[in-house]
Amino acid sequence: MKKIGILHGKERSFPEAIVERINSKAVPGIVAEPVTIDKVMQGEPTEYAVIIDRISQDVPFYRAYLKNAALCGTAVINNPFWWSADEKFFNNCLATKIGVPVPKTVILPSHELPTDTSGESFANLAYPLDWKGIFEYIGFPAYMKPHAGGGWKSVYQLNSLEEFFEKHAETEQLVMMLQEEIKFEEYYRCYCIGGKHVRIMPYEPRNPHHLRYVADFTPTEERLAQMEEIVLRICRYLGYDFNTVELAVRDGVPYAIDFCNPAPDAEVTSVGEENFAWVVETAANFAIEKAQSQKDGEDNLTWGEYIKRSSNNQKLFFTGKYA
Repeated sequence: MKKIGILHGKERSFPEAIVERINSKAVPGIVAEPVTIDKVMQGEPTEYAVIIDRISQDVPFYRAYLKNAALCGTAVINNPFWWSADEKFFNNCLATKIGVPVPKTVILPSHELPTDTSGESFANLAYPLDWKGIFEYIGFPAYMKPHAGGGWKSVYQLNSLEEFFEKHAETEQLVMMLQEEIKFEEYYRCYCIGGKHVRIMPYEPRNPHHLRYVADFTPTEERLAQMEEIVLRICRYLGYDFNTVELAVRDGVPYAIDFCNPAPDAEVTSVGEENFAWVVETAANFAIEKAQSQKDGEDNLTWGEYIKRSSNNQKLFFTGKYA
């Protein structure tokens, strides 16, 4: 019997629904349940063929548990090694190399010195920074947000130099990004599951949280195909099995605004009944697919095109076949 485990925190509607949906399919040799952890011993496998991770971004103990499980053959959704390495500024940098439009973005050193450092730790950092060049490049209005992390925590809309310096002082040791504001005509939040299934949802981030999926944008078939291709390209390069990509359309161009969401909101009260049903069904089918292909003791993780191409280049280099 192959078990599919759901590792989650306080959310309930999605974890409970996907367990019920997988089990209702009665696939021979497949069963789903919430993950139970009573001990974690190095190099010892878990009882799960697949684990869907919804919480390890907030619990380092769980992240360590998942890495050990993956080393022993569990297919973890999403790959915990890549998720540990990933962050939003890198994603923006990668997007510029794979032809995905993104807002102009710079990364900023933290306003306060990190714990256990001093001014001498930053001998290579110019002081002051080239603020004139930075502000000319980004312009105002602008957004400032953490370079890592999710949701709308510590996100600021800024309209002037004075406002920037005032708000940056509030961010303490957070490393922030300063990003061009995209004044959009349409906005979409797009689920991508398994690197192949895409659900494009009209989304209005300016609405209160519970009304953000109440939006009346009506994309053409051409626009839908364009956005689906962008979503698939991003998720395949990053190697995420379960992710959301947010696209803001300005002057007919979809800009990728936020696309590092490996534990995206899937609560029925947030996304609505139709979107929820799609996510549950699609994720359930994908988890079953992963369980059926999982092989004990092997690497059953998804690795993105960025990592795979880098690995192939290294192999070619070390074998003397690199051109």
